[in-house]
Amino acid sequence: MREEPPEPRPRVVVDARTMTTLDDVSGDTSRWVALAEHVLVEEGLGARPVELTIHLVDEGSIADLNREHMGGEGPTDVLAFPVDDPAEGSGDLLVLLGDVVICPVVAARQAQGSEGGPQGELSLLLVHGILHLLGHDHAEAGEREVMQRRERELLAGFGR
Repeated sequence: MREEPPEPRPRVVVDARTMTTLDDVSGDTSRWVALAEHVLVEEGLGARPVELTIHLVDEGSIADLNREHMGGEGPTDVLAFPVDDPAEGSGDLLVLLGDVVICPVVAARQAQGSEGGPQGELSLLLVHGILHLLGHDHAEAGEREVMQRRERELLAGFGR
């Protein structure tokens, strides 16, 4: 059983206005909220007033965001848009961490034949996006190894 973070606890919002579900896998918003809270607590933000928004969108929406913000073509699996840096400012002020945007359809395609299936892929993408909001990157091989190791640790610690 996981320990509840002390007040104030992180606030995680799943934006229902943008929600695209996939066979009831991505529609389990309580799972995504719990996983995001777990990551924030494990990354040392459990006692800070932090807000994070998760968007589960269709391929067209994520393709538009990919083109507008990343210069990419076509749909991608996850994008992260940071707002506030939790390392800056007082521990008492609300940190608007940012937004993680995930495309469940792309995630499901990537998950074909994988052990964790679509739910495992969506979980990985959520953790990956949150780590980007917290400053992790994977442009260099060393950074990629550190980020992937942390993703595995956080997912293993979540245990569901």
